[in-house]
Amino acid sequence: MNAGRRGWVLAVALVGVAACSDAPAETPVDGVAPETVAARETPPANPLRNAYFGDLHVHTRYSFDAFSLGTVATPDEAYRFARGDSLTHASGYEMQLREPLDFYAVTDHAMFLGMLPAMADPTTEISKTELARPFVAARTVEELRAAMATLRPYMTPETHAAALDRDVVRSAWAEIVAAANRNNDPGRFTTFIAYEFTSGPESQNLHRNVVFRGDAAPDIPFSRLDSINPEDLWRWMDRARADGYEALAIPHNSNGSNGLMFKPAYFDDAPLDAAYADLRMRNEPLVEVTQVKATSETHPLLSPTDEWADFEISTFRIATRQISNISGSYAREALIRGIAFEAEQGFNPFRFGLVGASDTHNGSYAGDESDYYGKAGVVDGTPEVRGAIPLDPVAGEGPLDVRPCPDTVPTAISGESAEPVAKIWCGEDADRFPDTYLSLWSASGLTGAWAEENTRESIHDAFRRKETFATSGPRIRVRFFGGYDLGDVAADALDLVERADAGGVSMGGDIEGRAEGRPTFLVRAARDVHGAPLQRAQIVKGWVRDGARHERVFDVACSDGGAVDPVTHRCPDNGAGVNLADCSVTEDVGAAQLAASWQDPTFDPAVHAVYYARVLENPTCRWSTWEALRAGVAPRPDHPATLQERAWTSPIWYAPAN
Repeated sequence: MNAGRRGWVLAVALVGVAACSDAPAETPVDGVAPETVAARETPPANPLRNAYFGDLHVHTRYSFDAFSLGTVATPDEAYRFARGDSLTHASGYEMQLREPLDFYAVTDHAMFLGMLPAMADPTTEISKTELARPFVAARTVEELRAAMATLRPYMTPETHAAALDRDVVRSAWAEIVAAANRNNDPGRFTTFIAYEFTSGPESQNLHRNVVFRGDAAPDIPFSRLDSINPEDLWRWMDRARADGYEALAIPHNSNGSNGLMFKPAYFDDAPLDAAYADLRMRNEPLVEVTQVKATSETHPLLSPTDEWADFEISTFRIATRQISNISGSYAREALIRGIAFEAEQGFNPFRFGLVGASDTHNGSYAGDESDYYGKAGVVDGTPEVRGAIPLDPVAGEGPLDVRPCPDTVPTAISGESAEPVAKIWCGEDADRFPDTYLSLWSASGLTGAWAEENTRESIHDAFRRKETFATSGPRIRVRFFGGYDLGDVAADALDLVERADAGGVSMGGDIEGRAEGRPTFLVRAARDVHGAPLQRAQIVKGWVRDGARHERVFDVACSDGGAVDPVTHRCPDNGAGVNLADCSVTEDVGAAQLAASWQDPTFDPAVHAVYYARVLENPTCRWSTWEALRAGVAPRPDHPATLQERAWTSPIWYAPAN
């Protein structure tokens, strides 16, 4: 029996724990009965704030796609995984974190929430319907995926009534809420009640995760079956907030939105106005900038002077082979476009902070580069099906002739490919690999939040004020401050935070212009002790002058005693490298910490600007190279063999004095 079928046998065995069945008995947290968890003594709050790391984008068996991919993990199992327990992948192997996370959110798709496990369970009422018959009969993942295809015509607001049982959805949602509440351990481990709104008109990704602050939520989540328009989601969130359910939404995979995620117009193409900016920013203060389905910071065609812009890029719309328009799909362009709106019209619809996540559909975080689990059950559960190694690997063989087909690479920031491309990989040896885009996916990412304590309220408040940062996976800690009264604060000072709080703003904040002087920015970063040393810290600036949008990347701190060149604003190469024979890295190169106090040499007090920090590690092996190494074959030449893991802070905005 192959690994995929082993996973599906497990799914069939557990299918009785269906969405509409009675909720399972409450699961103790660390062996303590749930009713006593809240009574534990919470560690004292730190007014200077701690860095907490978590994943805000996790799918379990209640998501229609995860279940159809062989995933049977429950929310309880997902939360236990985040706390350090092992979890069985649909392909049969064990997954386990190197160290536990601080917070976690199960974000199952609201659309058909819990419907597939209920339809596959022969004891439920819905299993007796005609539509459910293929699910009850399915015994393999292939059969289940075929059954899933029969539901696709019902996944619209106009057609869903014939297939959707809202009582099943309510029951599944109630269990997700209950699981979050019984696994929440204030002060030690935070869970968030959350779900995913999954709008994707014509495969143009407009997905959002909705994350609640408290221990309750509306009795049924708003889904794309209610509306595909994100503006309707935000209005629903306003109504929920008025009823006492505070929440925020986090869009993701803007890279696959075909330019719609940061479209400079309403959903119906009406011109943007202040009412739109208020509605969006009230409900959507953050953007997920990195995850398994690629990174959405920027693109080489948008940022041709940024040598590090080509990081884990995917050119396709989500789950298709259609090229996604670049303009309107990346966070940096949107941030700069936002200050253009502010300068010209007095409102900013794109004043968002940055976070990262995995979008796992395995119940687990996606894993490190050296121990990557994929995200989509049996579909990408092994190196062969991910396309990292040949389907018939021969140990010791050299590089194969594989290269991207020309029409899979966009050459302009606008102009979509209307038809799917025939193949993704070309060359003499291309047929030895699956014809898949899965090898473009990334072992990413995490959210970092600076909060007083590890509780829902404190961390959610950090989200709201945008005191957050994204990482591509490593637990790099980075702080970013700005203000006019920080010029005498050393970036490595022990009292940095106290003085920065008193004399400036943290990431997510605003600097108001003054008649004289220029603001000072402080960056301080510390490496992940399990990751590579840090190579450089940078500040990315975007600004608007005379209606034109500009950007520039400044290195501000260099490792190994290097000094920033005052002309190029770049650090010297620190000599860090990777031995591709075993993925070992250059020893004794790089920094454990980097710190900088910086003033913008191009500062103009009359010009709107936005700044954020980016921190780069030394190069290390990409996950596809690790998998080739373990298989004894050469890494694919059409993929980068190495990468530089990184972290991005939320921005600080500068506005001229009135």
